[in-house]
Amino acid sequence: MDEFSRRKKAYVNICLIALNVIYFLFLEMIGSTEDTRFMVSHGAMFASLVIERREYYRLFTSVFMHFGINHIMNNMLILFILGDNLERALGHIKYLVFYLICGVGANVVSMIVNLSRYRSVVSAGASGAIFGVIGGLLYAVAVNRGQLEDLSTRQLVVVILCSLYFGFTSTGVDNAAHVAGLITGVIMGVILYRRPRSRSI
Repeated sequence: MDEFSRRKKAYVNICLIALNVIYFLFLEMIGSTEDTRFMVSHGAMFASLVIERREYYRLFTSVFMHFGINHIMNNMLILFILGDNLERALGHIKYLVFYLICGVGANVVSMIVNLSRYRSVVSAGASGAIFGVIGGLLYAVAVNRGQLEDLSTRQLVVVILCSLYFGFTSTGVDNAAHVAGLITGVIMGVILYRRPRSRSI
């Protein structure tokens, strides 16, 4: 019963998923999430607008936007499976701060990389933040001797390798954001996560 009760308390993760889904449905009602121009007009990441017009809000809004049903389904499934573990490990407020910093940080790095390569790319998605969640869990699992709730180091390493492999072997994937999110997640894990003290019986 105690374990079940703890698992019910990860409501920030559920709210994040709900926000992604609600905004996706809203965008689909008024247009198409697979239309690049439409997505830019509603907050997707586009470096030239961030730099030239100082539309910095795109670093944030794009974290809650997705290109098509498959994009959002894949991301929300991973967030649903893994996000609650990290929220219970960090606490509600820390998890929210962690998630947003990873998402925005991944976008900043992606923007810098694309600008350095003279690429004009429109991007959106929660994957940078989700890779951050994976990175944070990797750190938390490591300091807990390879196990955190039902997660192990081996499971997370497999998820990371498969996700990165899929990204680097597919087209239209923002790999810079993925790697940046993962690294940011590990760093934020070091900063925010504290291993619980063992209780004496």
